[in-house]
Amino acid sequence: MATCPHLSQAHDVTPSARGCEDCLKTGDAWVHLRLCKICGHVGCCDSSKNKHATKHFHQTKHPIIKSFEPGEEWGYCYVDDAFFETI
Repeated sequence: MATCPHLSQAHDVTPSARGCEDCLKTGDAWVHLRLCKICGHVGCCDSSKNKHATKHFHQTKHPIIKSFEPGEEWGYCYVDDAFFETI
């Protein structure tokens, strides 16, 4: 399990949507969902056409996400390129 200094920024958040917030607005589909642990934005993963979770990071610099998929318990720091067990 990796750790990084950015984990201290993560906290409990309310998800912004039940699916990818941006894909829902445009009618696009997604593959998997990611939850920003800084603000609650729900975005699609990099296997999805639009890669909204990564785009959200580039726009906001919010470093910590977690999987928003049922049964998946992991997180990721964009800055440190590090995976970790869910916080």
